[in-house]
Amino acid sequence: MDGFLPVEGGTIYYEVQGEGPPLLLIHGGLGSMRMWDLQAPSFAERYRVIRYDQRGSGRTVTEDVAYLDADDAVAVLDHVGAASAHVIGQSRGGSIGLDVVVGHPERVEAFVSVAGGVGGYTPEVPGTPPPWDEMERLWEAKRWEPLAELETRIWVDGWGQPPTRVDPEIRRTVYDWILEAYAADTIDGQPKDMDPPAVERLAEVRAPTLVMIGTVDEPGSIARGRFLAASVAGARLEEFEGVAHMIQLEAPERFERLVLDFLAAVDRGAGA
Repeated sequence: MDGFLPVEGGTIYYEVQGEGPPLLLIHGGLGSMRMWDLQAPSFAERYRVIRYDQRGSGRTVTEDVAYLDADDAVAVLDHVGAASAHVIGQSRGGSIGLDVVVGHPERVEAFVSVAGGVGGYTPEVPGTPPPWDEMERLWEAKRWEPLAELETRIWVDGWGQPPTRVDPEIRRTVYDWILEAYAADTIDGQPKDMDPPAVERLAEVRAPTLVMIGTVDEPGSIARGRFLAASVAGARLEEFEGVAHMIQLEAPERFERLVLDFLAAVDRGAGA
């Protein structure tokens, strides 16, 4: 099933496949819900998999309005009739998923953060950071190809890692996602920060939580994942040695096994 959901100032494209307990997949900022194409079919063997394109991504459109990403996620759950769901978010999608957890705790049965962030938390990390200012300059100049290559170096190769570290097919796939998203030059709207931010509410989290990080990811992402796992009661941390930001693409078999085992334990009432 697929369709378009009208929301204030926009229209969200979504897809649903499979039967069983609802499972909401929230994609990261490097593409669209196509980011989950590798996992959705296997997850759909056990779950009712719900995906959507965020504003400014894929087939979703938005006006230049203010909005909360977490509200859009909940609107999708409402529209497909899911009173609650397991929630998995990758990268920026992890931050959105965490906002759903703290802002709408009754809607989340379990949460998986995949190289995800924590709203309101900016860690101080040693070493040379990625060139965020250069990325901003390239974005303002609309130099999409060098920007996509720089983003690929940071998020796919792993900052400071050689471009030969990762499977070239994975590298090309994500580069194409990034370039396609930037070249579309669509309206992103004005995403708002949750108030108070998630970092101030982590002690409230009761949903079973699994946090995944890659050990050659950008240092800030590693720090955010470790902070999240240490701050949520009972959270479980899984580190992927030699993997960068795109965990579900670099280590799909281990990723899927960990997710399905974790969610099965939650479904049985056995915790994480």
